[in-house]
Amino acid sequence: MKQPNTNMVYTAALYLRLSKDDGIMDKDSASIDTQRDLLTRYCNDNNIIIYDYYVDDGFTGLNTDRPAFKRMIEDAEAKRINCVITKDQSRLGRNHLESGFYMEVYFPEHGIRYIALNDNVDTIQCCHA
Repeated sequence: MKQPNTNMVYTAALYLRLSKDDGIMDKDSASIDTQRDLLTRYCNDNNIIIYDYYVDDGFTGLNTDRPAFKRMIEDAEAKRINCVITKDQSRLGRNHLESGFYMEVYFPEHGIRYIALNDNVDTIQCCHA
């Protein structure tokens, strides 16, 4: 299993999602903008390169059948990214088994660091204890 390297330069996928169930649809763009600003500021403050923003606006988090999520995984497979950052774990997904698979199996196997800012999750901490 590949492990993140503390001296590594990280190129991140910033994943943003807002479900129809998360709020009123005409307020979605403000929430997406808030997520974008938070994640961008974090990357700038921590010398993380932003590869791209992956935005699923209006998609449920109950499955991974989302266009931007699929594109992010394609970029992970192509080794274009080595870090995924979300505002919180629920943005990655609301199906705990599926999200857990990505956080605990898929990302580590592909050497991808995962950060959920508001949940204080950073897999580099667990992998180098």
